[in-house]
Amino acid sequence: MKKFLIASITVMIARNFVIAQDAVSPSPSPKPSPATAETERIVVTTQELDISREQIVPSLGATRYTVGPDRLDSQAQGENAPFNQTILRFPGVAQDSFGQLHIRGEHANLQYRIDDVLLPESIPGFGQELETRFADNISLITGALPAQFGFRTTGVIDIHTKSGAVFQQGQASVYVGSFNTIMPSVEYGGVTGNLNYYFSANYLHNGIGIENPTRSSDPIHDDTDQHKLFGYFSYIPDDTSRVILLISGNHSDFQIPNNPGQTPVFSVNGISIFDSARLDENQTEQSSYAILTYQKKMGDLNFQASIFDRYSSVLFRPDELGDLIFNGVASRVDRDILSNGLELDASYKLNDQHTIRGGLLFTEQHATVSTATLVFLTDAMGNPINDTPVQILDDHDKYGYFYGFYLQDEWKPFEQLTINFGGRFDVVNAFSNENQLSPRVNVVYTPFKGTAIHAGYARYFTPPPLEAVEQSTIAKFNGTTNESAIKEDSSVTAERAHYFDVGVTQEITKGLNAGIDGYYKSSHSVLDEGQFGQALILSSFNYKRGEIYGVEFTSSYDHEGFSAYLNFAYEWARGTNVSSAQFLFDPAELAYIQKNWVFLDHDQRFTGSAGASYTWHDWKAAVDGLYGNGLRSGFANTMKLHPYETFNLSLQRRIKITEKNSVTVRFDVVNLFDKIYEIRDGSGIGVGAPQFGQRRGFYGTVAYSF
Repeated sequence: MKKFLIASITVMIARNFVIAQDAVSPSPSPKPSPATAETERIVVTTQELDISREQIVPSLGATRYTVGPDRLDSQAQGENAPFNQTILRFPGVAQDSFGQLHIRGEHANLQYRIDDVLLPESIPGFGQELETRFADNISLITGALPAQFGFRTTGVIDIHTKSGAVFQQGQASVYVGSFNTIMPSVEYGGVTGNLNYYFSANYLHNGIGIENPTRSSDPIHDDTDQHKLFGYFSYIPDDTSRVILLISGNHSDFQIPNNPGQTPVFSVNGISIFDSARLDENQTEQSSYAILTYQKKMGDLNFQASIFDRYSSVLFRPDELGDLIFNGVASRVDRDILSNGLELDASYKLNDQHTIRGGLLFTEQHATVSTATLVFLTDAMGNPINDTPVQILDDHDKYGYFYGFYLQDEWKPFEQLTINFGGRFDVVNAFSNENQLSPRVNVVYTPFKGTAIHAGYARYFTPPPLEAVEQSTIAKFNGTTNESAIKEDSSVTAERAHYFDVGVTQEITKGLNAGIDGYYKSSHSVLDEGQFGQALILSSFNYKRGEIYGVEFTSSYDHEGFSAYLNFAYEWARGTNVSSAQFLFDPAELAYIQKNWVFLDHDQRFTGSAGASYTWHDWKAAVDGLYGNGLRSGFANTMKLHPYETFNLSLQRRIKITEKNSVTVRFDVVNLFDKIYEIRDGSGIGVGAPQFGQRRGFYGTVAYSF
């Protein structure tokens, strides 16, 4: 085991280009200076602690798909790619409007972890708070998850960040291109004594902040300005422990794009004419988080303890006159949420056959919602009494408390077989008081080298996100143009599910790997979200019953300078009988869903991604593509949109200046064939305006490394 650990550390150091010169030179080298020796010790200790951390919260039989620096660099736009576009290259991931991702046929229900620490939830918006740039590698963990993963269980997006031990340099870059895009950025990392650090900062402006509601290649009123900052600091007091601080901040402004040619419906103080191309709706999003972690390795015992804090807010500002004329409603919506909590994970190797793991999670959240809505008073027939709007204020706040505890045993009866079994107990105290004991079991069998067969079962408990539960007072809007046709408002509750997963991975030849994985989920109180008002903010509701099943195929090939991958997925997702927040729905649609199974709005039958790259000396060329069979549309999701495929190209060259300094020049083409495709057509359950995918764009990057 000791030899394996040393070999693993050596390989990882070599991968990150920090091997000392005398380790690669055939001739003797001068003795390293004390400063160099200390830096190398910190690098080695960091890698050892990274390996120990992976033993605390491993995936243990779940399906794990990981991409590293080469794949991140080879995708369209490289490190400049929005984070959601990076995840779209993973298997079973479907794209939706407003940057949303759907994995394995579910709306969201994603858990994000940074360096194996849970990142509390934020209010969903248009902006991508997480950045491809600061990731060293990214994993998507799905399937029957082991007991350490609770609450959000569709998938775990696990980001391992760059650190000063890996990224011992600086880089300044400028990214420019179509849609008035400009993004200057800087990142820097290094080691000073026992401290290693890394930070990145960037500013983005472009003219396609949100998906265009028209087929045009020139969106109207769609500018965005985004400012982002990330920092990583790791201090190693001794060779068996470290303290890590992660900080992040984000401020983004978005114009809501306009759809010209809309027909006015109402009059406001005698005004009944308005050009919908001149609407001026806007949204501001802010978020920040801080995570402080202490990790300790003591022989067979490893543990990691973290405290975290996260703040998130979304402010939607309507065009009061225009929204009233077209919709009879103009709502200013201000939502924010503050989350604080702690997480503890530990593992203890009892003997060669058993490793015990356990931990706990506690999160306190406080969400506030403030709305100021302009409406018209109406008569008994629902017609406006006059054309003078009135304002209705509706403010709410809510505390939520989430507790999770788990214990499990990784048992190896013999070398080829691993059985991980255990469970977790979760409690939520928010809109309702609920709890569940959830057993988990995974089996991994490797009959011979290069083949791994896994199967698992998980009981899931998923509470509704506090920030997405609608808190409006229905009665306040009776007798107005914002009156709900349905007055029923049952409380949104936690989803409870049985999940089964089985799959196999195979190394076919050296460098060529393939895998296939099937899953089935049966749920009660299925959680879903939709846009039901004019503000582009999502609200939660439940279906009484639901089921999802599907299969995923993955493959990859690496040989010398050539690398390629192909992912393809099939899924089927449906639900019946809306059991909460019924007032959000149209009466006819609600009546149909109560008696019929309907496809979930994010159901997409086939999803695919593929890519290839070739590196030759200082040149790299790459191509990748995405395929979608189309999301649901029409009355009660009884129809679907057309299939689409998009392709992207990139070419880059690194120009060496000195041993330390270089310039990288890169050129990207997104949507090479200028495919016009709809992500949404404005119909379907919980869908607002139509959205089209990005038209063809040309982008260039110049990056200076120092």
